[in-house]
Amino acid sequence: MKLNIALLAGDGIGPEVIDQAVKVSDAIAKKFNHKINWKPALTGAAAIDAVGEPYPDETHKICASSDAVLFGAIGHPRFDNDPSAKVRPEQGLLKMRKKLGLFANVRPTFTFSSLLDKSPLKRERIEGTDLVFLRELTGGIYFGEKGRRDEGETAFDNCVYTRAEVQRLAKKGFELAMTRSKKLCCVDKANVLETSRLWRETVQAMEKEYPEVVVSYEFVDAVAMRLVQWPNSYDVLITENLFGDILTDEASVISGSMGLMPSASLGADIGLFEPIHGSYPQATGLNIANPMATILSAAMMFENFGLQKEGKAIRDAVNNALNKGIVTEDLADGGKSYGTKEVGDWLAEHI
Repeated sequence: MKLNIALLAGDGIGPEVIDQAVKVSDAIAKKFNHKINWKPALTGAAAIDAVGEPYPDETHKICASSDAVLFGAIGHPRFDNDPSAKVRPEQGLLKMRKKLGLFANVRPTFTFSSLLDKSPLKRERIEGTDLVFLRELTGGIYFGEKGRRDEGETAFDNCVYTRAEVQRLAKKGFELAMTRSKKLCCVDKANVLETSRLWRETVQAMEKEYPEVVVSYEFVDAVAMRLVQWPNSYDVLITENLFGDILTDEASVISGSMGLMPSASLGADIGLFEPIHGSYPQATGLNIANPMATILSAAMMFENFGLQKEGKAIRDAVNNALNKGIVTEDLADGGKSYGTKEVGDWLAEHI
């Protein structure tokens, strides 16, 4: 298979972890007789520095003409520490999601047997956890009208959803649940928010189309609590943009490191695959960043193309590395650690 992949390294440790994902993907392509055409493009603070905006038109053209996007991370402290900044790296990410129609963020959370004791939660609470969040990505409060009034003394952010936006995300949730344990949880705040009531009534109306799926409805605060009490009681969860943003970061630490969790953002035509961690600017250039989340995101990319053996080969290599202690310092617990490049080299060689 010939694949055209847009490569958006971004900021901070993004270029370093992306390099390792490319290295591993190229090893997969060689092993399984594929051809990958990598198409680099600018985004985030790097794009602002180069052309003045975080998601340039040229980058969008490259992404839109590709089969998928492999993405690193964006963000820089000089923007984080400047509330008055008019242009920010994160604006590029929101613009990219909107222009590419990436409405469904797929965020798995799973555990590794060799790392159970590195989780902040007790082993008996997390063993067997294997859940997936589907977070709506192009609506809600992040995209609603926002501003200031009363001479700047009052700020507002509007949360708006249409039924169609809920339906298309819920459809993906039901379909995913059918491939797993046929359990779906709709996360909302329907006792307070009108948008949540729209979410709940829309999902309820769709239940009859998927009679085999057992659907539950839980308030977001209850889910936040249960994620640290009984995470393995969940399977597929669907939710709106802001709730999903918060809950998926909470869920990500169950595995023991944010540096291990991949994600995908899917639309009708194209998918974007990225690690869930940020740009981690303090580690830039130090060769200490964990590349495994980005590499596992590449595995999700292959699987999204229907290349299940290729995805499994990456996952098996990552598990072998973890079992053998071929890990960066975030997972070494004071023992021997390996650099970002060394981990990537080991994985590529063992594929």
